[in-house]
Amino acid sequence: MHNPQKYLIKLMPMNKTLEYYEGESLQDILFVEGVEFPCGGRGKCKGCRVKVTEGNIPATDIEAQTLSPKELEEGWRLSCKVKISDDVTLELAQWEAKILTDDTQFAFISKKGLGIAVDLGTTTLVAQLLDLQTGNVLAVKSALNPQARHGADLMSRIDFSVTQGKQKILQELIHKEIGILIVEVLNDAKQDADNLVETVIVGNTVMHNLFCGIDLTPMSVYPFEPINDSLVVMTAEELGWTFASQSKVLFLPCLGTFVGSDILAGVLATEIYLKDKINVLIDLGTNGEMVAGNKDRMICASTAAGPAFEGARISMGMRASTGAVSEVTIENGKLNPRVIGTGAARGICGSGLVDVAAGALELGLMNYRGKIQSGDEMPLVDNVVVTQTDIRELQLAKGAIAAGVKILLAQLGKTYDDVDKLYLAGAFGNYINRSSAERIGLIHFPPEQVTPAGNTALLGAKRALFRPENEDGSYAMLRKKIEHLTLSSVPEFQDIYVDEMFFPQED
Repeated sequence: MHNPQKYLIKLMPMNKTLEYYEGESLQDILFVEGVEFPCGGRGKCKGCRVKVTEGNIPATDIEAQTLSPKELEEGWRLSCKVKISDDVTLELAQWEAKILTDDTQFAFISKKGLGIAVDLGTTTLVAQLLDLQTGNVLAVKSALNPQARHGADLMSRIDFSVTQGKQKILQELIHKEIGILIVEVLNDAKQDADNLVETVIVGNTVMHNLFCGIDLTPMSVYPFEPINDSLVVMTAEELGWTFASQSKVLFLPCLGTFVGSDILAGVLATEIYLKDKINVLIDLGTNGEMVAGNKDRMICASTAAGPAFEGARISMGMRASTGAVSEVTIENGKLNPRVIGTGAARGICGSGLVDVAAGALELGLMNYRGKIQSGDEMPLVDNVVVTQTDIRELQLAKGAIAAGVKILLAQLGKTYDDVDKLYLAGAFGNYINRSSAERIGLIHFPPEQVTPAGNTALLGAKRALFRPENEDGSYAMLRKKIEHLTLSSVPEFQDIYVDEMFFPQED
């Protein structure tokens, strides 16, 4: 019997050594350490690059096609495609992005037992354990969504599920990971699993269908309508969880194609459905989702805007982790970048990109059409640059969001002047500079009118634990108040979208 060869992989700058056995997937090993795989490990992007500083990893044909000769010579490799046959040292940065949890206080009706709220995001997962008698948060855990190793964005996972026929793999991965998180929060709080009475999960429509085992095929073709996006009630036992086997697990209903229960939870969290004045909620995550309205009427929609804000499709884009340019100010007539961590800059995240564009407009380094005046790129710090293509990606993303908000308000017979408050949810929405967002036309509201709302999905899931009626009737009534609008069906959408892609011109 052949015993697989063992090699040692040293990860820098963490100075951490891992064991690698011949035949193992380096992608699976490094995913746990924070390496991202935006294209799902297909070798089509450079998002999972690692630098070989010691040892030898021969370049594959795919790497030769994707990476430049200079990058290959410097030791860069795609960690999704390499084959290890030597002890090596790899240079990468540990995932240090802050995952948003929630500690908001709210009124509730006491219940017996324990409850768990789960925000099932495309990228991250957060679980909070609550004492339903007191409303106190007893423990919280977060993790990366393990499905991301098969694609960072929703369409990649739909492709993996439908085209490659591997939806069951994604379903089992998420069942297992959330089960682990629940056990961890129970253990951390030293609570007996037998006291767990209910778990409420929220997420976008694709996450809903994947978790609940609903065929994603209809969401892979126009008009992208899911078979089922309503409230799903299960038991822990049905999910393969051995603890609290008869406790209820609810996945809250979605609001429409690509507008998930995370937005329904956001409506619960912000209580837009109770307000007299018009309010707007935008969740700037992997997918840009929004809702506008009040107690009388609400309309929701989604836009394919999130990837640019999270660093995807940006030449040196990355999430807000070590080495990312996350903030840019103007000092002495120049752009002054701030880098996360103490090391050299290695890329730029969404908030940094928004700041760069706002600063470049102010300094005249870029015109309102988005043209960089000095050529095809703007140097920032170390080797990090923002290219003309990056600016175009930002314009596409911000134009979609701004057009979406304008159309939703128009459908309500309202304008920007009628809006009382804008809530920005999600990690990006929480950390973005509101003045920069207004300057580039991402939002058309002054900073004092904008509220960073944090993780409204998690807060809404917690509120759902205390709702007196946790069955479909309660949510069906709320869903009836929220109309789903497909933006592309609005005749004026394309014209408004093109107009919103330009940056505002100042007097």
